[in-house]
Amino acid sequence: MPANPKYLTQSKWQRFAKITAAILGGYFVSVTFHLALASWFNRANILMTMAFSGFILWVALMVIAFLAKSGWKIWGIYILLTLVFSLFIYLGQTYNPTAQ
Repeated sequence: MPANPKYLTQSKWQRFAKITAAILGGYFVSVTFHLALASWFNRANILMTMAFSGFILWVALMVIAFLAKSGWKIWGIYILLTLVFSLFIYLGQTYNPTAQ
């Protein structure tokens, strides 16, 4: 049974924003989250865990991107989260440089 067209995104730009936010934005958030953890905790353990939990988080962020009403809003949220996690990476490497 095909999807009901009234529930599908009509705008091509919104569809493009959702697809790119799901793939690229979700990936950036997932990777920066795990790298932020790695800069504060045991780097080897976090990066090994990232091989599994990173993929699960990425898929969850993809689903969230497609459930959002606006593709541009979800892009803004993902960029903001990426910047916040990047700040945590910077602070972790500055104040905790010997986290092994």
